[in-house]
Amino acid sequence: MKTRVDAALLNVLARAQDGAPPRLAGALHYAVFPGGARIRPRLCLAVAEACGGDAPALADAVACGLELLHCASLVHDDLPCFDDADLRRGKPSVHRVYGEALAVLVGDGLIVLAFETLARAGVVAPERCVALTATLARAVGATQGLVAGQAWESEPHVPLEQYHRAKTGSLFTAATMAGAMAAGRDPIPWRAMGERLGEAYQVADDLLDALALPDEAGKPTSQDAIRARPNAVATFGVLGAVARLRELVAQAADAVPECPGKGPLRELVLQMAERLVPASLKQSAA
Repeated sequence: MKTRVDAALLNVLARAQDGAPPRLAGALHYAVFPGGARIRPRLCLAVAEACGGDAPALADAVACGLELLHCASLVHDDLPCFDDADLRRGKPSVHRVYGEALAVLVGDGLIVLAFETLARAGVVAPERCVALTATLARAVGATQGLVAGQAWESEPHVPLEQYHRAKTGSLFTAATMAGAMAAGRDPIPWRAMGERLGEAYQVADDLLDALALPDEAGKPTSQDAIRARPNAVATFGVLGAVARLRELVAQAADAVPECPGKGPLRELVLQMAERLVPASLKQSAA
């Protein structure tokens, strides 16, 4: 599945880089490759296939859109005005390599490219494209999406659940719902699965930030403590955060709706969730 996502992303980026200013073209590729686990697009494709997968080209476009939006959020999150991070995915962050101005443009360009990619594929099933576009837009918007999640960090009081739901959960919820929509299915039953997975991923990321070294995390750690941001470890303790993670994973697996591929999808959810926290952190928390 990851190979399928990477191949689709390469095709999308090739189109975007054609004729672009050379340094911008290089920075766009640098921001997306090599990627992480591609959890969000893989989840989207897995849901689409479990639902019957009658429009694979549309599903690929939605999956690419999700990953491009995620990569854009990482580029912007690392900027000096936010986290001023030196590392991302184990390599220097985009603004450290290409400069702050170009990093802003890269993030903006990836956001636009996400929606352009979906629009191009919409001819496959135009009746589904409008709702898919709205779903992705909400996932990155100022009310409950990535923009809201980033903005909560500028508030004097940050509610942990609402902050996590916007900053991380929004794209996971979009991944499950959009996967169903790409296959022509009702997205509403898929919301709970995405919400639980998104919260689980954020708890895992909080454990990583609190307990891992930068080399293991592939990015700066202890940032939540330094910047006084809400963190599941600070709220629940290490053991409590691990217990919460396991509870959320179980809830996500149980929330897989009835569909032709329910069994395999449930197993995939459990496998993906198992890899959220490195083994060393699980041992530390045990």
